[in-house]
Amino acid sequence: MASEAEKIVFDVLDRMQRNARVRAVLAVSLLAALVGIGAYMLYDVLPRQHTITITGGDILSNRHFLAKVLQEESAERGVSLRVNPSFGTHEALAMIDRGELDMALIQGGLETHYPHVTHVATLLPELLHVIVRPDITDVASLRGKMVNLGSRNGGTRVVARQMLEFSGLTQVDYTESNLDMEELVSAHPEKLPDAAILISSAPSEVAEFLVKERGYRVLEIPFPASLALRLGWVTDSKMLAYTYSVKPPVPASDIRTIGVNLHLVANEDVDPRAVYKVLETLFSPGLEVRLRTKMDEARLTVPSGYPLSEGTKKFLARKNPILSAENFDKVKSFLGLLLSAASALLIIFKWFKGSPEEVKAPEKPAG
Repeated sequence: MASEAEKIVFDVLDRMQRNARVRAVLAVSLLAALVGIGAYMLYDVLPRQHTITITGGDILSNRHFLAKVLQEESAERGVSLRVNPSFGTHEALAMIDRGELDMALIQGGLETHYPHVTHVATLLPELLHVIVRPDITDVASLRGKMVNLGSRNGGTRVVARQMLEFSGLTQVDYTESNLDMEELVSAHPEKLPDAAILISSAPSEVAEFLVKERGYRVLEIPFPASLALRLGWVTDSKMLAYTYSVKPPVPASDIRTIGVNLHLVANEDVDPRAVYKVLETLFSPGLEVRLRTKMDEARLTVPSGYPLSEGTKKFLARKNPILSAENFDKVKSFLGLLLSAASALLIIFKWFKGSPEEVKAPEKPAG
């Protein structure tokens, strides 16, 4: 059976080879396919403009400022960032998961149940600010007070409640308010809460406003190292003396507080090339000058609970040696493929030339 099938196949191929019209159609089709493949490869390497939506949260937050600086610096690399403010962290994560938002700057310490969110980078730790009226001397003094934990959809509320619970304060021990940063700044002084908990890099504009314009002070959190033993996203950090005021000094000396990692996350379908360019911008000298701080690339893969994005993997691989063992194997495989392709093309060329009988020149008549 196998020999009969083989005979039929060769017979069909022989007939096709003898038919000049069939050969012409096949040749044109093959040429069109090769041109299409070449055009696709050329398109893949051509520079292009990427449009990405991103949020840094509240419009008065340092994250929003970072997103705006990133927007301006990324434009030089062909990335157009559209900054959408005022999304709570949970809302931003849900929108990224649904594909309604491309990127977000979020804090650590949140649940990771969003399957379509990927990790782009971990940036500098943010500081937990507990801003209090002067009569409040420690966390225990918040009992019976009104404490602002931020938006109900924000990540600050999640972290703040864990900190308060670790301090021995349950939800019935204080009155919770949920003013956002704009509302804190615009509220009448008499209607402000007794304390406000913020998560921000220092200095925070809102914290500075409450200290200088409303007479608040910054409270020390004495147990970040102990809390870090229970919660992996907590770091033992400190806030420098005089960060928010020199006279009177606020804080009066260096104080300990909780550090919370700041992450950049993205939807899994965001073009890896766009993610790569955003990372190039994040770790560029231009951004360092604008922010007056240096992003530590060694922290890029500090876990956020989400899988690494493809763009981040490409960014990390850019420093791999060109002649690594993996690339050497790829070169060998490519050369083998190239030789096989050359052999195949030679056979195809001979096939398209037609049979010897067809290409043989007609004999001249005798006499």
